[in-house]
Amino acid sequence: MSVHMVVPDDLDAVPSGGNVYDRRVLALSGWREHRVPVGDAAALDAALDAVPDDASVLVDGLVGGSLPAVAAAHGERVRLVPLVHLPLADERGLSPARVRRLRDLETATLRHASAVAATSRWTARRLAAFGVEADRVVVAPPGTDPACTAPGSMVAGGRPRLLCLGALTPTKGQDLLVAALARLRDRDWTCALVGPLSRDPGFVVRLRAAVVAHGLTDRVSVLGPRTGAALDALWATTDLLVVPSRTETFGMVVTEALARGVPVLAADVGGIREAGPTALVPAENVGALAGALQDWLVDPVRRSGWRLSAHGRRGTLLPWTSTVDRLRLALD
Repeated sequence: MSVHMVVPDDLDAVPSGGNVYDRRVLALSGWREHRVPVGDAAALDAALDAVPDDASVLVDGLVGGSLPAVAAAHGERVRLVPLVHLPLADERGLSPARVRRLRDLETATLRHASAVAATSRWTARRLAAFGVEADRVVVAPPGTDPACTAPGSMVAGGRPRLLCLGALTPTKGQDLLVAALARLRDRDWTCALVGPLSRDPGFVVRLRAAVVAHGLTDRVSVLGPRTGAALDALWATTDLLVVPSRTETFGMVVTEALARGVPVLAADVGGIREAGPTALVPAENVGALAGALQDWLVDPVRRSGWRLSAHGRRGTLLPWTSTVDRLRLALD
C-alpha cells in the first residue's frame, strides 16, 4: 500500500512548528510528498486525484481542514487521514463569525476521515467537539532533534537573555510578554521575539507599537524568522525560553529548548504540559508572568535549579522516528 502526505506549499519558506513537523516526518518516512497552497480546493483536489485508489493519504490540517467537499470526493476512494496540529477555529484573533465558519467546515471535513492524527493528547480530546470519536484518533507527538547544550549569556557574566520563539500572532501571546516585561524595567535583561511576521501583520504593528509605548526598544527586539546557523547562534546565547501562548496543542519549541538545556517558562494552556516545560504560569495572566520572570531574574538558586531541570530532560525526549511510527498506526 502506498502512502502519501499533503503539506503546505510554504513548507521550506516558513519556519513554523507545523512545517518543521511535516518536514521531519517526510524526511524519515519516505512517503510521497504533495505540496498544496493552504485552503486551495482545486489544488488539493488535483493532488488527491494523483493518488492511486486504496492508498493512504496524510493531509496537513492547515491545507485541507476547511475543505469538506474535497474530502467527500476522495474519502471513499483513499484512506484519508487529516493531521491536526491545532483546530483551525482555535486560532486566536479571529472574528466570532470566522470561528463558527471554520468550526463547521472542519467538523464536516473530519466526517470523511478514515482516521485522524493529532499531535498531542490534548488535541485528541479537543477533537471530540468536532464530532470525532476517540477510537478514530491516533496521537503522534512531535519528536526532537538532538542539539548541543546552549551555554547562554549569564555564564560569562552577560545580561540575562530571554527568547520567545514562534509566529508573531495573538495565539502565541507575545503582547502578553511585552506587557509583563514592562513591569520589569528596573531589572537587567534583554528579550528577542523571533518568528514569522506575515501571519498577522496587524498584530505585529500593534506589538511593535507596544514595545515603543513601554519604552522597551533597547531591550526587546522583534527579529522576524531565524533558521539554520542564525537560529543555532540565537539558541546558544539564550538563558530562558518564554512561551506566553494563549493556546498550544503541544509546544514543539519547549522540547527544542530542553534539548539544548535551556529552561522554559510557559503559560499553562492546552497540551503544553505534555512537552514538559520547566515552570508554568496561568494563561493570559500578565501579573503571574511578570512575577515568575522577576523571581527567576533575582534568585540565582532558582535559575540554577531550572537549568539543572532542563539538562535532566535532555535524555528523556522522544526522537522523530517515534512520531513516524505513531503516524503509521493511523495510515495502516
